[in-house]
Amino acid sequence: MHEICKYTILMKLKHVVSACGIILLSACTDSAQREAEKQELEQLRELAEIEKAEMANEYESFARQYQEMRMQINNDSLIAQLEAEQKRAEEALAELQRTKASNAKEIKRLKEELKTLRAILKDMVHQVDSLQRLNERLNNENQNLRAANEQQQQHISSLNTEREELTEKVTIAAQLDATNIHAQGNNKRGKATEKIKDVKKFVVSFSISRNVTAQAGNRSVFVRITTPLGDVLTRGGSFTYENRTLEYSMRKDIEYTGEEIEVTTYWDVAETLSAGTYRADIFADGKNIGHTTFSFR
Repeated sequence: MHEICKYTILMKLKHVVSACGIILLSACTDSAQREAEKQELEQLRELAEIEKAEMANEYESFARQYQEMRMQINNDSLIAQLEAEQKRAEEALAELQRTKASNAKEIKRLKEELKTLRAILKDMVHQVDSLQRLNERLNNENQNLRAANEQQQQHISSLNTEREELTEKVTIAAQLDATNIHAQGNNKRGKATEKIKDVKKFVVSFSISRNVTAQAGNRSVFVRITTPLGDVLTRGGSFTYENRTLEYSMRKDIEYTGEEIEVTTYWDVAETLSAGTYRADIFADGKNIGHTTFSFR
């Protein structure tokens, strides 16, 4: 009987020890699991912080790229769109900075927002690139047009120069020409004399050459006699020569047909003259068409 009691007590002690071991083992297992969960949460938090920082950098990059693109274009509509998207990126960045890393739902929403901004940025980069290519093409076309215009202006200038030269040549070709010019002083008997005291009349004769280029019609021919002292023999009549008004000595109105014509003019001496060399210049159509000199003792 005594042996049976002893055996019963030992069996009860064995069950107690076994139960304590199970309790201790369970407590150790729960502690290890909590530590593992804690480490996992810490890792997730760190990953969330890293992801948040990366998203913040990308948002800042977007905002900067929008600003840089804005400086490259002059399209008002595109600039307005850029400003709106830049503001949107800045607001998303501010919202991200306020969001806790543990707020998975908000982080996910902002990631979707980032995805949308990325697509918009890609599209706007394409638009800006297209505009730049268009501007380059237009600039090239403008340069080509300017070059063509300059070439055309040079051509027009060359044509104008040629026309002016041709006009000048035609003008020169159409100019009347006085040839066989002869001037003398006649005495009272109508004979030529070389003594100035005997001169009663100056006679200046010449031929106007044949010129089929010159316009036919009435002409006024002027003869201007200058004394050795530089005075002009005149009765007060004048004509225009090279934008100046000159006095003439004799005037002869003729009808010019393009054929050679003989002209003779006279000056009656009514003043005291000095010996020396006199000069006779002939003018027509505002041009000096010839001259000669004659002397008296």
